[in-house]
Amino acid sequence: MEIRPETPQDIFAIRELTEAAFAPMPYSDGSEAQIIDRLREEGNLTLSLVTLDQDQVLAHIAFSPVTIDRTQGNWCGLGPVSVAPSWQKQGIGTTLIGEGLSRMKKRGAAGCVLIGAPDFYQRFGFQSDPALSYGNVPRQFVQFLSFDGVIPKGAIRYPPAFEISGA
Repeated sequence: MEIRPETPQDIFAIRELTEAAFAPMPYSDGSEAQIIDRLREEGNLTLSLVTLDQDQVLAHIAFSPVTIDRTQGNWCGLGPVSVAPSWQKQGIGTTLIGEGLSRMKKRGAAGCVLIGAPDFYQRFGFQSDPALSYGNVPRQFVQFLSFDGVIPKGAIRYPPAFEISGA
């Protein structure tokens, strides 16, 4: 398997993969593929990686810039992350997330935030803090990973692409 940045030839496969991966998820509103497309159009897709097996896109991860009130630094948001349904629970997503975080740190990001399941993301070092928020999302799902030791405080603001999800 290979992990590499997306190419224009991957865009349709990323869209299909994302739709298939999120379709059965009860928390999804179905906007994830559209968010990725809009991030790309806005120039806010900071890093977009795919995992390939024999030229087939099996997984995708997106990183975009975020701002956090009362917190300085170049922070990024992780997500959406998609793994083809038939390839889930095999460590592909975990490997892709680890690689993406490593690349963002090397690019000089201060840290990364996400909205997600604490049980899953704690393995990467993500944690919650009551001083970090995102809309009405319960605080335990609003998580951060600091690359430089700074603990972010304030409200997270994602790029406009995320506004279509109603978040």
